[in-house]
Amino acid sequence: MKRLILSASIFGVVLAIGWPVLHSRAQQKPVPKVQEVMNTTAVLVDIVVKDRRGRVVKDLSADDFEVLEDGVKQTVDGFERISRESGLVAEAKEKAAPKPANTTPVTVRDPNDKQMGATAMALVFDRLSPDARNRARQAALSYVGSVKELSAYTGVYSVNLSLSAIQSFTRDPQLVKLGIEKAGVRASASFTGGSAGNAQASLNKEAQALNAATSAANAASAAGAAGGAGAGAAGSAAGAAGVDAQFIEMNRRMTETYEALERNQQGFATVNSLMALVNSMATMPGRKAVVYFSEGIAIPPDVAQQFRSVVNAANRANVAIYAVDAAGLRTESTLSQTRDTVNAISARRQGQLASSGPIVGDALTKQLERNEDQLRGDPQSGLMALSQETGGTFIGNGNDIGEKLKEVDEDMNTYYLVSYTPSNGNFDGKFRKIEVKLKRGGLTVQARNGYYAVNTPGYVPVLYYETPALAILAKPNPPITFPVLTLGTNFPEATRPLRSVVEVQAPASAFTFVQDHDKKTFQTDFSIVVLIRDRERQVVGKLSRQYVLRGPLDKLESVKGSAIRFYKETELPPGRYELEAIAYDAPSEKASVRIGSLDVADPTETKLRMSSVAIIQRIATTQEKTENPFQVGESLLIPSLTGITHKALKQMLFYFVVYPARGAKAPAEFRLQITQNGKSFADLPLKLAAPDDKGRSAFASGIPIESLSPGGYALRITVKDEQTTLTRSTPFMIEP
Repeated sequence: MKRLILSASIFGVVLAIGWPVLHSRAQQKPVPKVQEVMNTTAVLVDIVVKDRRGRVVKDLSADDFEVLEDGVKQTVDGFERISRESGLVAEAKEKAAPKPANTTPVTVRDPNDKQMGATAMALVFDRLSPDARNRARQAALSYVGSVKELSAYTGVYSVNLSLSAIQSFTRDPQLVKLGIEKAGVRASASFTGGSAGNAQASLNKEAQALNAATSAANAASAAGAAGGAGAGAAGSAAGAAGVDAQFIEMNRRMTETYEALERNQQGFATVNSLMALVNSMATMPGRKAVVYFSEGIAIPPDVAQQFRSVVNAANRANVAIYAVDAAGLRTESTLSQTRDTVNAISARRQGQLASSGPIVGDALTKQLERNEDQLRGDPQSGLMALSQETGGTFIGNGNDIGEKLKEVDEDMNTYYLVSYTPSNGNFDGKFRKIEVKLKRGGLTVQARNGYYAVNTPGYVPVLYYETPALAILAKPNPPITFPVLTLGTNFPEATRPLRSVVEVQAPASAFTFVQDHDKKTFQTDFSIVVLIRDRERQVVGKLSRQYVLRGPLDKLESVKGSAIRFYKETELPPGRYELEAIAYDAPSEKASVRIGSLDVADPTETKLRMSSVAIIQRIATTQEKTENPFQVGESLLIPSLTGITHKALKQMLFYFVVYPARGAKAPAEFRLQITQNGKSFADLPLKLAAPDDKGRSAFASGIPIESLSPGGYALRITVKDEQTTLTRSTPFMIEP
């Protein structure tokens, strides 16, 4: 059975790569080394403790801590105090201090000692207004100070539409300062950030227009009942007010739609950049931190899932995020702005109630969703969640953020490291909450809030929806509860010589369709995850997709009768790989696993190259020009994942691509063979077409199978030029 190292601490990566550890005394019981925990399950938690004045507390022992997992007290296996002081000085102090009875021994280590590795910090500047950018620049420069060498390897990055590296990790303060200066003058060209106020103004205007239209309609009704010349004028006024309200509502919808799209785009740009940065830091030993300068991160519903993945990745990679609100001291709190928008929505709803009666169904639901979206969208709440859930600190509501940043350096160099073996040995991929309590009063704790109980695949980032599937893959005998197919094909093209395609297929009927009879819709929630393993069974890649599909209820049966097809491209070095694919249904927790393979060819351009040979299931026509390697002209070839063809079709379609060697003088030739148990049924020399403008000689054709009996066969293609001979083969099955 595979065992697990779950690292919820900053120091966990040091252990995971086998970084050597020195202990100040042989009889102490420190956090175990990687060799000691490979056959057990260890959770590591790094803890920063501060007093009421915000000063780091350095004199605690193991007996001062209590660790709970999902509310259950855990037995602490190892305890260490990490300190900037050298091991000898710390040990001398420890010997001079009185020892409490019956405590777990303490190991004190210097985080700058070579045996521990170096600390690392990333300074990240998000999209900022000019004032906020200048405030962040000054704070960062103040943090670096005038030292000759930084204690932590520090990098400088900026986030706009994507993540940009301004200065790679270095301990040279002058290079870091230069990077900060560059980040401080780099303008954010992508977003204006003004749409939230426009949406609120539109909501207020619409509420006023609805109230005016209601008043005019009431006046017209009263005038009509009284009769006379005033009735016509009142009716005209009511009609005009209604038209005004309609146009104002159109403008509100346009503004609201744009705001939602803008916030989603900003949110994805931020969380994807943080995901990339956090994952890149995972392999670095020592304690790590991200100082994230921002004016707020909105987490609309579409972004919330990826946001959870960033928090999970940071906890796995042992990266604490310190979110800094670079907007400084706000004249009005973000919570009050959110409150005003929610009140505007409420006022609009009251206007609708007055004008058209009760609102039920979709209209009411959309307004409730809008309320929730506004509450999620408070920019400071996103920054606070990012910090608190990764063991960092939120720095905001003030103009002097430079002074607060000094606390980050203390956190990185003075902390406690606790390890425990979870009492719950069922690693099901679900989130487990960690709570650290102190027996001494008046102190506060900074620590990660939990972890996903899953055997994580190396340093590949794990998205939140993947954890249940990965937990199932880690079991000795993964289930096969419904049919799953997988196929890997390689296309060593000139522009992408390591290009490969991974496909997985499962019947839609295997997944749960949650039906909403009131809305007459259905919804699914399932995922497909593929782990790519090399010959040593090390995970070298991971591909996945979550399928949250919605549709009309009257189409449910036709959807259930279809197949779900997963398609992802990746790039891998030459070699043979195992594809470990799993389809997981979240509502029922059912899953099915299939193992496939992928051969990646030598991509040297000076040699003849050839793709995998694929059996084609069907051909689709498309007018769109794509980069899909299975597209030939206006035909999109759909490969068969089963390799099965029926005799009634009279022919079997196949496809492969040849890439001539650079500078080749003569066209390549190829031979087609069909064999069964060593017996040859066909052996034909054929010619390739001339390479296209991309340097590809694609060959798609059909093989007559009328004379072949049902059973299993092998299709073998041999291609050669003046210097190289290549052979690729694929099995296929003929059924009656």
